[in-house]
Amino acid sequence: MAVDWTRSMLQTFEFYIVDPNTWRNKQRINTVISCSITRDLSSELLGSATIECEETLDECYVRIYMVCVQDGVKESVPLGTYLVQTPSTDYDGRMQKNSLEAYSPLLELKDSRPTYGYAIMKGANVMEMAYDLARENLRAPVVRTTDDTLLTSNFLSDFDNDNWLSFLTDLIAVAKYKFAEDEMGRIMFAPEQKLAALRPKWTFNDDNSSIILPDISFERDLYGVPNVVEVLYSDDVNFKIAREVNDDPNSPISTVSRGREIVYRQSNPSNLVNPTQEVLNQYAQELLESMSVFEYSVSYKHGYCGVGLGDCVLLNYERAGLKNVKAKIVSQTIDCKTGCTVSEKAVYTKQLWEVNA
Repeated sequence: MAVDWTRSMLQTFEFYIVDPNTWRNKQRINTVISCSITRDLSSELLGSATIECEETLDECYVRIYMVCVQDGVKESVPLGTYLVQTPSTDYDGRMQKNSLEAYSPLLELKDSRPTYGYAIMKGANVMEMAYDLARENLRAPVVRTTDDTLLTSNFLSDFDNDNWLSFLTDLIAVAKYKFAEDEMGRIMFAPEQKLAALRPKWTFNDDNSSIILPDISFERDLYGVPNVVEVLYSDDVNFKIAREVNDDPNSPISTVSRGREIVYRQSNPSNLVNPTQEVLNQYAQELLESMSVFEYSVSYKHGYCGVGLGDCVLLNYERAGLKNVKAKIVSQTIDCKTGCTVSEKAVYTKQLWEVNA
């Protein structure tokens, strides 16, 4: 069945140790006292969980489910799969409580490193190499992505600083992809998409059937949004500079409106090889346009409804001044107890300058 998240249901939670070889549930854990899940797009590992239980667990994968019973039908909804790392123990004279810190399967990539001098040669398919290397260096399933992007130069690892996670994160960025994962712990590659291109997965209304709680907070900040971009390209024989200025009086961030320059500089963009001056100028235009964005963030709480990191939601909460606003979820904290409240942060943007506007 498909759970109707707007209606009442019975909710309980189950926890299982996962067999890393089969990626299937192996053994149920019956001593969990509480659990909180954190998902965050700004974190390199994307997510973590804090699990409090009466027993101590060695390093193992744990999968978390919310079990819903609605209209007499039972369904287990996975909430996440995490690798237990750091246990701490408290004893209050009656009960032993173990607090377990657990992290996404991407931790395995972070904990291992490329060999000295490791490089991928020019002409290699970016996403095929990323898929192969991810599979070789972690036990979680990896979902293949088809993409035709090829490396235009050799891609070298940094011996002192790179681990497999940082190396592969930089590699897939060449093809405009980012790491993602699902609730079963499968590792995926998500294409970078503008918010305008996303379709809402859920609509939060302020009507009687709403699952959003009334308290909402907003953040907005113009700090650091540039109105001038300078791009430098140099090699053994070339030295070129492109400068793009937003001097549009109709733009609230322009040099005219703000009365000053806020300059962003970039040297030798990795995706440009011996560009012409025209190409460099075009790159500077596009870069300034992409950075001329006013980002709003909105924080709120709601009952669990299956939306996750990177999903688009439509905010129709007119009492808070939100009407048909498309926003992208960037962080969540899920409280694994009856009611399953999700504390969520989403962002939406307003374009403040366009080249051809």
